[in-house]
Amino acid sequence: MGKVTKTDDQWRTELDSDVYEITRRAATERPFTGKYCHTETAGIYHCTCCGTALFDSATKYDSGSGWPSFYTPIAEDAVSTREDHSMTMQRVEVLCARCDSHLGHLFPDGPEPTGLRYCLNSASLDLQEKVE
Repeated sequence: MGKVTKTDDQWRTELDSDVYEITRRAATERPFTGKYCHTETAGIYHCTCCGTALFDSATKYDSGSGWPSFYTPIAEDAVSTREDHSMTMQRVEVLCARCDSHLGHLFPDGPEPTGLRYCLNSASLDLQEKVE
C-alpha cells in the first residue's frame, strides 16, 4: 500500500473534530478517558485515519499511564517515529507510517521482550475484533 496524502481540509472534512485534533494536530486525550484504555478484546488495532494495521492486542498491556500501551507494533514498518520537542520536553512521537497520523509517544520503560512502551491515543486507533 502506498502513502496516503490528503490536504488538511480533506482530513478535517473526513474526521470528527476530536479525532482530527489528535491525529492531525498531535493533541492528546486526557488519561483514562480513551475507549481502548482498559479494553482487553482480542484483535488488531488499525489507524483510524487510513486503516493500516498497527498493533496486535496480544502486545497490549496495562502500563498504568491512562492510555492504551503496546510493547511492539504489528510490523516494523507499520509505524514511524520522530523527535518531539513540544511542551518543553524531549520525547519520541509515534506516527502511522502510511498517513503520518499522530498516534502517541514511545518511551523506554515498557515490559520485556522489547522494553518499549508505545503509549497511544484511543482516538488514533480502530480495533477490529478477532473473529473466531
